[in-house]
Amino acid sequence: MTKLDIILRVKDRTGCTVREATSYVETVLTHVREAIVSEGVVKIARFGVFEIQHKRERKGRNPITGEAVQISARKILKFRPSPLLREAINS
Repeated sequence: MTKLDIILRVKDRTGCTVREATSYVETVLTHVREAIVSEGVVKIARFGVFEIQHKRERKGRNPITGEAVQISARKILKFRPSPLLREAINS
């Protein structure tokens, strides 16, 4: 599913125009993005939790040459589905 698919579903369910639906979806995504960046955690009831996790620096290996390389520390975004979403997926 793409962002356009979500926009079209919002349009169909609300009866608004494509331009209005695009604005609604963009607004929600912008607020979610800003909250993740500023707070590090976004919880959406009955859907799941987006949170930033820190990965420490570690040693790795180049799979082609076998040479040891240092992998720098970084942040990753992790998603944990809610029990309701997990149940819907597995049923």
